[in-house]
Amino acid sequence: MAREYGPRFAKGQTNPELRRPANIQRTSMVSTSDSSIRVATIADVRAAEPIIRHHLSPAPLIRSYALEKRLGLAPHRRVWIKDYGWTPVGSFKLLGALNWMANHLHELHDRPVAAHSSGNFASGISFAGMRYGKRVIIVMPESAPRVKFELTRSFGAEVRTYDITTDHLTGTRDRLAKEIAETEQALQASPYDDPFVIAGNGVGGLEIVDELQRNGRTLSHFICSVSGGGLMAGHALAIADGFPNAKIIGVEPEGADDFRQSLAQQTRVRLPKPTSICDGLLSYDVGEHNWPILKRLVHSTMVLSDLDTRRAMAWIFEKHGLRTEPSGAITTAALLKSDREGADVDLSGDGDIVVVLSGRNVDPGTFAQYIQVD
Repeated sequence: MAREYGPRFAKGQTNPELRRPANIQRTSMVSTSDSSIRVATIADVRAAEPIIRHHLSPAPLIRSYALEKRLGLAPHRRVWIKDYGWTPVGSFKLLGALNWMANHLHELHDRPVAAHSSGNFASGISFAGMRYGKRVIIVMPESAPRVKFELTRSFGAEVRTYDITTDHLTGTRDRLAKEIAETEQALQASPYDDPFVIAGNGVGGLEIVDELQRNGRTLSHFICSVSGGGLMAGHALAIADGFPNAKIIGVEPEGADDFRQSLAQQTRVRLPKPTSICDGLLSYDVGEHNWPILKRLVHSTMVLSDLDTRRAMAWIFEKHGLRTEPSGAITTAALLKSDREGADVDLSGDGDIVVVLSGRNVDPGTFAQYIQVD
């Protein structure tokens, strides 16, 4: 049974990140029944760890001297980038996919797996299917980056496409996934709204905690993107367990800020048409299984413009030589914005800062175009 909690900041504390933006989209409320769903716990994350370790080594935690200098931090504080672009699929998504697959083998037998994805979960669940010898059928936007199609097919998945520009009107994505499940007797996997996916993603958070603690470090701020919430929910469980006093901060594109609106209204909010260059952060709403975790553990959120994200892509490439997708760079954009007047995030404190780079799957031509900024 899910438990109800308040946010992890003092009662009565002003939270400027939750102010209602002037350009807010017309939204709808999404009903949820926390008591009827299975909410992932830190125990689930720890149970997922040996499954993930069987297939993967930890993604690197890279110290960013450039960000430390840019932010003007005290000499004893450090900034770390958790780089999931290093993984075999170029993003964090295979963590949740591997744990989901391992925990559904008893249901699958000879049945295929069906899933919809903007691209990164597609390659993640395809990789998991390859590792466990299971057929995978994916529904992807026809406009997804070519690299995401190539990665997904390289691990053996079948891909079917839809027009994302009209999906908010037609519901084609969900209809196709449902049809595949029915006609192929496929088991449908959610890219984010599932306790096994959340727990698998959380193993990356355990990696962060373990490495920092092993080196005698403390953590004051953890910054991670939020879309459907699978990445943040899993990591928040691990970070809050290992560093209870750390501020957990969510980041979203300003055209896809359903989570910020949800926190402000204390109920899940559904956007009619999320819009951003961050193609991996365009879920309509936060997942039902993620919401109880996020509203309990996330301290605050901030939103970034696409221009902020493009500047961060260029900055990361210049300072670290990493070619990042927009959804991966947006968290660094939050840090870069924090050193400007009127910034939405307060980085004061004594501990280290960790920022999650969720993926690096971007077509070369698109990347070259996006980093042409002042």
